Amino acid sequence: MTARSPAFTKTTQRRLRRINLLTSLPPVVFAAVILLATDAHTWWHLIVLAPGAVAAVVAFERWTADDLARVALPCTIVGAVVWPLGVLLTGSPNAYWGVCAVGSLALRQVRRRALAAVGLFSYVAAVGAMRFLVDQDDVRGVLITYVLVPTGLTILVTVLTIVGERFYDLIRELDHAREREAELAVIRERVRFASDLHDIQGHTLHVVKLKIALARKLMLRDTDRAEKELRETYALVSDTIAQTKELAYAQRRLNLSAELENAKNLFEAAGIRVRVTREAEVGPRSSELLGQVLRETTTNILRHAQATQVQITLSEAGIAIVNDGVSSDTLPELRGLSSLRQRLAADGGELTVQQQDGRFLTAASFPPARADAAAGGAAEEDR
Repeated sequence: MTARSPAFTKTTQRRLRRINLLTSLPPVVFAAVILLATDAHTWWHLIVLAPGAVAAVVAFERWTADDLARVALPCTIVGAVVWPLGVLLTGSPNAYWGVCAVGSLALRQVRRRALAAVGLFSYVAAVGAMRFLVDQDDVRGVLITYVLVPTGLTILVTVLTIVGERFYDLIRELDHAREREAELAVIRERVRFASDLHDIQGHTLHVVKLKIALARKLMLRDTDRAEKELRETYALVSDTIAQTKELAYAQRRLNLSAELENAKNLFEAAGIRVRVTREAEVGPRSSELLGQVLRETTTNILRHAQATQVQITLSEAGIAIVNDGVSSDTLPELRGLSSLRQRLAADGGELTVQQQDGRFLTAASFPPARADAAAGGAAEEDR
């Protein structure tokens, strides 16, 4: 393993370490004991060969803890020294095991891994060939026992180690992806919260501005109407405070019928003729999103258009709002609706915004299957 990735959490690290220690370390220790018991014929053979086995076990244990870099060099040196001593002094064909195990694990610690791997294989083969200095009678046996077998097994162990490292890389990537997904979920929730807060505060503030302006005009010539407008403004601010609290505690739910009535009252108060056509009812799942579209569109009309009439049509598939008074030939940038378009798309719906012949269309719709399901759900509730 390389240096610990920030996304590779401590929990995942501990879990992998535990799995490695329980599944892989016992066989490694067992192999070390068997090799020592096989090759060490006297006590001094044990003294010569034991450091290589210990270096391999220590390196593997540190590898499971992602701390191999601290012991890689000394363990590699010990394993590299034991192998020629085993070849020349004890006649141990398995003394390569220490440098094989440590070297294959330590390849990740160097930059030029391919060159280091070739160096490791060459070293094992060259040291094994040094046995010819001691035993020149059995050329075939020495070549197989001290050169081909150690080198071949070193290559095999290295390949398996690389495959194992790739497995851990995949776990790191998956862990990193999980963290990214969690971060994106938090960001999406923040964007949703900001959008809802914009719907509440922006809508209310603009309506309050209109009502206060109207009350000022009526103050001298119609005090009763002015007082009524101020009472409605006070109630609207109180309702906005309540909605903001509900939003903060994730309890806010829009009522489409209430939004239709509210939009009608606001347009009439602003001197805009409004016509509401209810061709069908929508289900509760779609009602909240359609209510948000209606609220945002109402705010946009009051703020950006010089409308004289508005047509609101509620159908089984969704809602459509058409207004006149468009002063520009180009489609304006409406950030609130852009955010709602994403939310509708995530829920299987579609938001359409069109401008033609001085009229502006805002329509939110759901596919027939979703609309049928929503209508069915509404019918079940009526029962």
